[in-house]
Amino acid sequence: MGNIEDIVDSLESKISKVLHRLERLKLENSKLKEELIASRQEISAQKEHITNWEEKYEALRMANTILGSDESKRETKLKINALIRDIDHCIAQLSD
Repeated sequence: MGNIEDIVDSLESKISKVLHRLERLKLENSKLKEELIASRQEISAQKEHITNWEEKYEALRMANTILGSDESKRETKLKINALIRDIDHCIAQLSD
């Protein structure tokens, strides 16, 4: 009889350890999920920040092109011609 009691005690001990480990893993999983959410939010914010800087860079580059530095005269002429075509297109649509 003592042998069965030892087996039952051993099983209870092992089950208790497994349940304790399960609770620790649940807590760790919850913590990792929170960290994942925070990381995703940070990545999203950084992507938005990068997009804003890219837009500012593009606007600055276009402004420099329109100003007509010696290095980009050809590009400036192309931009001005494109703007004139766009304006002509808008005027044509308004005339219709």
